[in-house]
Amino acid sequence: MDGDVLEDMISHENGALRERVADLEKKVAEQNDDIVCLRSALADIVRRMNAVEANKGASSSSHGSSTPRRTGDHMRSPAGGTNNRYGARDAHSSSNSYQGYRPSPRQPAAKPAAKSTPASMKKWSSSHEMNPPSGTLTPSRGAASPLRQFSSPVKGPAREPVFHADDGYLRMYLRGRALNMYAPSDLAEYDSSKALAPPAAKLKLEWVYGYRGRDCRSNLFLLPTGEMVFFVAAVVVLYNVDEQIQRHYLGHTDDVKCITLHPNKLLIATGQVAGIDRREKPHVRIWDSVSLHTLHVIGLGDFDRAVCCLSFSKADGGQYLCAVDEANEHVLTVWDWHKTDKGHKVAESKSSGDAVLGVEFHPVEKNSIITCGKGHINFWSIEGGNTLVKKMGVFDKQVERPKYVLCIAFDDRGNCLSGDSNGNIIVWAQGAQKIAKVVSGAHDGGIFSLCISNDGNLISGGGKDRTLVIWETEYFNKISSQEISENFGPIRTIALGKGNMILVGTTRNNIIQGTIDLKFSAIVQGHVDELWGLAVHPNHHQFLTCGYDKQIFLWDTLTHSTIWKKEIQDGAHTGCFHPNGNIVAIATLSARWMVIDMMTRETVAVHSDGNESLSCIVYSPDGRFIAIGSRDNCVYVYQVSDDGTKYNRIGRCTGHSSFVLHMDWSVDSQFLVTNSGDYEILFWSPAICRQVTQASAMRDVEWASQNCTLGFNVCGIWPEGSDGTDVNSCCRSHSGQLAATADDYGKVKLFTYPCNRPKSGFHVYGGHSSHVTNVQFLYNDMRLISTGGKDMSVMQWQVV
Repeated sequence: MDGDVLEDMISHENGALRERVADLEKKVAEQNDDIVCLRSALADIVRRMNAVEANKGASSSSHGSSTPRRTGDHMRSPAGGTNNRYGARDAHSSSNSYQGYRPSPRQPAAKPAAKSTPASMKKWSSSHEMNPPSGTLTPSRGAASPLRQFSSPVKGPAREPVFHADDGYLRMYLRGRALNMYAPSDLAEYDSSKALAPPAAKLKLEWVYGYRGRDCRSNLFLLPTGEMVFFVAAVVVLYNVDEQIQRHYLGHTDDVKCITLHPNKLLIATGQVAGIDRREKPHVRIWDSVSLHTLHVIGLGDFDRAVCCLSFSKADGGQYLCAVDEANEHVLTVWDWHKTDKGHKVAESKSSGDAVLGVEFHPVEKNSIITCGKGHINFWSIEGGNTLVKKMGVFDKQVERPKYVLCIAFDDRGNCLSGDSNGNIIVWAQGAQKIAKVVSGAHDGGIFSLCISNDGNLISGGGKDRTLVIWETEYFNKISSQEISENFGPIRTIALGKGNMILVGTTRNNIIQGTIDLKFSAIVQGHVDELWGLAVHPNHHQFLTCGYDKQIFLWDTLTHSTIWKKEIQDGAHTGCFHPNGNIVAIATLSARWMVIDMMTRETVAVHSDGNESLSCIVYSPDGRFIAIGSRDNCVYVYQVSDDGTKYNRIGRCTGHSSFVLHMDWSVDSQFLVTNSGDYEILFWSPAICRQVTQASAMRDVEWASQNCTLGFNVCGIWPEGSDGTDVNSCCRSHSGQLAATADDYGKVKLFTYPCNRPKSGFHVYGGHSSHVTNVQFLYNDMRLISTGGKDMSVMQWQVV
């Protein structure tokens, strides 16, 4: 009794303690924005004081030549990238990592800046010092707006951009923060309220690189047309390997999670997940593999999270379709999909509280369904035409109940075969829920896929042992086996190919092809972790990708194949080619960047800058410099010699109050423009690592590229009401006529360049399911490449 009382007291005290801690955390969160605001304001004031001291001699003559209108306007209108009296960051310098305490979906949240007590105020982050002293205080990477009265978010309708004709700049607002963007001095008539027409050119999806094998099953089939069908991101790919032709079904709006073939081998059903904002509801689409036309859309509003498993009925010629929802109760539904465009739900039942990994209609018994998953295999029957009755498979003394039943298949006699996480193959007698035979230890580790070959033998694929084994199905004697190379990864799914060929999808997002007697080779390759890095070759039909999976791929856009791939020690975030095309630089997540020879694939130089991950890296057009942007708010500049193989550090550019996101060089390699996470636009003279504080003086500089998402010529890429994190990347075609963007909503957009009207028309293209992280035009502008973040796909678009 005393023990119960003591336990109740402890429980009560713990509850009270948790409430107090939660209350304190709430108060800290409420004050955090003000603290960060003050910190950034102080750093900004000191930066401006240093700028005034450095330019004291020139400032008097400069002010004497300025008109009262310009001076007064600057005093009233602080904005980004200008040298007004209130500084460069007053009106827009709020880090996207701190907007409503919500990290940007594009980048990890910035870490808090380390505390520092400088010996004197002059040591604070001066943008005029090439090598600041050890006592330098770098502004916080997540710094919010320093002057709240100038930059507080606007509530209600978004503020309209305003063009100030007298001073020649456009003031626009991102999340209520003002940015001044200076127009070229030769700009003719300009009306910011007039919409810019979309370009005449359009994009057509030409090729998709990648495959989703890491977390999906039974998603690889061969069609009678000779095409493989599989999916990645929101695209279902039909790929004829012999003819090197891809076709694409683009009906889905988010991640495709499962796929199944109709018994006629021509109709395909695919299921998708719910969108991040739940606007896109999970559903099933049934479509024709020849015409790629959608025939039925089933289950809109009936599924919760995602459709994770699908199967057409076999014994009746495919009249019914069953689907499993990935919600907590894993509801199994059966549909008469012929009835109306939306189909008719015949029956539904809660399947299991545990994960369901597979579902199949029995090939011989009508109205019989088998599901498998965590700790179970269930046998269902449709009774009375609208009732699902479940009978659980019984694991008797012959075999220990596995943690997972991973896959199912059916032999020629109608027996159900299952593969489980213990490496056993179990035969379930037809018409019963009892074990007829057990093949113990068929694999070392889980069996992820079972497939019946054309001659009636069973093919099993192991995950841990990466081994394909062929069994005869009467006594289950092993006929032959082959271990798959570790480079390809564990086996995820098996499908029959042409003739005696076997198709294998792996957990490392590869599709390989071969036979048990011959070597397997990769026909589809892809990244296996978040993908951000993209660089296009300066004079060949090639591009390079690098991702958090520590892999670098060089792709050929004409043969649609991998030229080479290389594994490095750290995850990579970005890369760029030297203008000579023989060298590529890769920036990593560990503050290291390396230089790789394209021919030998050898690393010719390695350098480290700062202690944060690197976010952008760009060579100057003449190849004599390279600039590296970091999440420590600095830009590091190196001199390049010996055809891109030798690097000497010049210094670092300091002045940003948030992480550096994008950079562009001027055509003459004399200037650099950068954008940061708090919407700053700063200009630099990289040869001396000094900031050009008079932004208006840079209005007529010609830039070699348009990687920066903030600027007068790309002000129209931002949607109305944008929070500043919507657009992840942009680029300009080499002809200077088109601009493309990658956004957080899985879309690639094509604009006319210059896109200098806030209301600019565009063409929009889907396919990616995650945030699109990068876009780049090839050297001849005939193609555009886009990369997906979490979907890990690469898409090649033809400009038509």
